[in-house]
Amino acid sequence: MCGIVGILGQTPAAPLLVDALKRLEYRGYDSAGVATLEQGTIVRRRAEGKLRNLEALLDEQPLRGTIGIGHTRWATHGAPTVRNAHPHAAEGVSVVHNGIIENFMDLRGELVAGGVELETETDTEVVAHLIARELKAGFQPVEAVRNCLSKLQGAFALAILFDGEENLLIGARRGSPLAIGYGEGEMFLGSDAIALSPFTDRVCYLEDGDWTVLTREGAEIFDADGNQVARPISTSAVSAAVVDKGNYKHFMAKEIHEQPEVIGHTISRYIDLNDYSTVVPEASAIDFTKLDRLVITACGTAYYAGLVAKYWFEKYARLPVDIDIASEFRYREMPVKAGDLALFISQSGETADTLASLRYCKDKGMVIGSVVNVPESTIARESNVVFPTYAGPEIGVASTKAFTCQLTVLAALAVHAGRMRGTLSEAQAKGLVETLSELPSYTRQALALSDQIEEMAHWISQTNHALFLGRGTSFPMALEGALKLKEISYIHAEGYAAGELKHGPIALIDETMPVFVVAPHDSIYEKTVSNMQEVAARGGRIVLITNGKGAEAAGLEAHHIITVPDVPEIATPIVYALPLQLISYYTAVFMGTDVDQPRNLAKSVTVE
Repeated sequence: MCGIVGILGQTPAAPLLVDALKRLEYRGYDSAGVATLEQGTIVRRRAEGKLRNLEALLDEQPLRGTIGIGHTRWATHGAPTVRNAHPHAAEGVSVVHNGIIENFMDLRGELVAGGVELETETDTEVVAHLIARELKAGFQPVEAVRNCLSKLQGAFALAILFDGEENLLIGARRGSPLAIGYGEGEMFLGSDAIALSPFTDRVCYLEDGDWTVLTREGAEIFDADGNQVARPISTSAVSAAVVDKGNYKHFMAKEIHEQPEVIGHTISRYIDLNDYSTVVPEASAIDFTKLDRLVITACGTAYYAGLVAKYWFEKYARLPVDIDIASEFRYREMPVKAGDLALFISQSGETADTLASLRYCKDKGMVIGSVVNVPESTIARESNVVFPTYAGPEIGVASTKAFTCQLTVLAALAVHAGRMRGTLSEAQAKGLVETLSELPSYTRQALALSDQIEEMAHWISQTNHALFLGRGTSFPMALEGALKLKEISYIHAEGYAAGELKHGPIALIDETMPVFVVAPHDSIYEKTVSNMQEVAARGGRIVLITNGKGAEAAGLEAHHIITVPDVPEIATPIVYALPLQLISYYTAVFMGTDVDQPRNLAKSVTVE
């Protein structure tokens, strides 16, 4: 979603704002802009499209002010045009905003009735005019913002700049994340620690409902009731080094190929290689022996990680699992039991629907666990226990390494729970852990399929539709494969449980339809083969993703067979994820789409 940066500095702010915004490109955006005070007056520069367009504009029309705000916009209200780009301005005030003002139509009507002429289609402009109205009524900036915040409904993060105020920035957070960075005689605002990392590693995360008044001397923080509060300042572990693509064409390719390394980093935190036991100190807060069930909630790819985990926890720990898409869970008022465990999975740790679901469970007295890639995130901070994934910054919008690291953590937790509950013997648990320790090697072997998949992707790029089928833990992988293909290539793709083929999807099969079948040779392989026979009988072009034994036993002529290394069952979802990622990646490359920042998508969905 939108990225926010604010700087109270000692040198020209505009170049620094742009540099910080580059670090937020991964969130997704379609326009960008900055505003600074030039001799006490707000001056803006805004541009459609990528940040390079804004940089070109600033080269032609530079800004020199040392205080400013910047923004990358992901369009919600109004098209992605210069007119709708942030920062927005009214008389004496400029605002950048992440989120949605849900009552903006009512506020807009009120402003128009009062004679205000609005220039944009955005909800953000309403905020600027509300503050300007308070300033005209005689209120000072801090009071004007306080009065305005009470009128806003929805989820938002704001950074606000004022004419004539060379030593004042105001920020506010309700729902959407916002952090304060502390420098030496300088202060900063940012959507996350990545944006602030070039300037400082001393970061304070605002809590929901907080707002802050920044000067170069420091920050005053107020809660939703207007009470001055203290929030802890922590040292961020986020590197100030610019995350680059290295020798890869896209971040997604780099992140796919980083998986053996980051999975190794992750698994090393959860297992002891000396005796192949699980080491999960975080789980000491959870008594798995007393749990009646586990609730898992997530969105998008993280939801598919949770679906795989359902199979694992139920098989290895005999622990019943309820899993929901967070946007459904948060509204259906699911009955939950105090003391049971609710597990929330999120790459960013800021996903709005997942966070709302977490708060519902927390209010009901559940133990809150989270699997996140950003340990400083809101979801992590509001959890009782955090299970980090150690994937490192993931810049590509389509999740790759974060997904497989989520699966790695969840596999280790399922084995740990099984050992604690006595449903796995010591020998069984040791064997599973030994398999997990081999994941870096297995995934490295899977990456060797790149050339074969790249060649096959030429054909896939010429299709309009695709089906993905799987059974058991391969069913969530079929869903994930379909999601990846549609996310970055824009080819319509759907994932199904293979047994559902005759309940509708088979009507789509013809000689133009590629059908990807995720089918390791396991206890249900023969059932999946029967579904492949049904596809073949109707002329569908099968791409079979299996291991060597599965390729030999298929008994039919597939259009393509991708032979994945032979791996034990618990490792198959993680290893099979890589060819699915490579299929979508190379197909998108041949189609010429924006692989790292696909249209209409954002990395971190911080609003509904």
